[in-house]
Amino acid sequence: MSKISVAVLGATGMIGQRFIQMLEDHPYFEIEGLYASERSEGKRLGDVLKVRDHVYLDETMERKIETMDINKIAKNCRVAFSGIPSDLAGPTETELAEAGVAVFTNAGSHRMDEHVPILIPEVNPDQIEAIKDQPTYANGGYIVTNANCSSTGIAAPLAAINNAFGLKQVFVSTYQALSGAGYPGVPSLDAVGNVVPFISHEEEKMETELAKMLGTYSDGKFNFAGFKVMANCARVPVVDGHLESLVLDMEQQPTLEELEKCLVDFRGEPQKLNLPSAPVQPIIVRKEQNRPQPVFDAMAGRPERARGMAVTIGRLRQSNGYYKAFAMSHNTLRGGAGGSVLNAELAKAKGIL
Repeated sequence: MSKISVAVLGATGMIGQRFIQMLEDHPYFEIEGLYASERSEGKRLGDVLKVRDHVYLDETMERKIETMDINKIAKNCRVAFSGIPSDLAGPTETELAEAGVAVFTNAGSHRMDEHVPILIPEVNPDQIEAIKDQPTYANGGYIVTNANCSSTGIAAPLAAINNAFGLKQVFVSTYQALSGAGYPGVPSLDAVGNVVPFISHEEEKMETELAKMLGTYSDGKFNFAGFKVMANCARVPVVDGHLESLVLDMEQQPTLEELEKCLVDFRGEPQKLNLPSAPVQPIIVRKEQNRPQPVFDAMAGRPERARGMAVTIGRLRQSNGYYKAFAMSHNTLRGGAGGSVLNAELAKAKGIL
């Protein structure tokens, strides 16, 4: 079976290089080109390397960066994986979709657009149908976004719990890794030995994106979920892995054993379809009192291609009628490039590529 040619946009950035990591030897996709701004034209990937925990193939390290060229990408690629900054992503992704390219993006520019799904395949696979209402779909082009990295880390657990027991209110506080701010992240004198209790627009994104994702799409519009989300977001001196504390107000009052079983047994469409980047168990529950932790749990997930794609839940407990827990996910894999690659795998499985 011939592979689908894809472009990686923003190949000099952290998310762009996570895309490259996820696409090496991929069974469905083959990288046609690595694209960035003109100032990186002709540089080797090895010259601009930022990802420190993956050993790239020698031939990958030798690949040259090219200046972004909409016409060339549209001519040579069916898919573009976008890791470019949001201010540039908006118009660039629109142009690519208009040129007939399927765009799977990590950027937030189009997340709240009328017919653009914020897709997490385990959570809302049916919402991919929204792309058929995008004006560029007839030409083969469309845009699919992944969620904000902090929204991604709790979306699957919230979906599982909401489906089983009903959610009324979600209170979330995040402890977000430095890599979530891009490379080189937060200045060291601001981050080391410190916690920064503000991430621009992060709380607003969580409160709206989760409602959109956990809602429905019908008759050409998104219907938001009915429960409320209230978020506090902070940056902490951790390289990779977002830790999030949850306090949940539910319609039903399950036992902790019932709640744990609901999470452990949760499977979504990617698991049923056996998609290459889907973790066999999307939600892992830890029983230790001091888990999850970024150093131990950020790379959770199996098989090997799905490392960093599972969400880990720990410290499940009940207090004063509320349920409490901690969630951990890898922000640049599950919450970034890996999420978009899994979205594209779902699109292929559904015959949309």
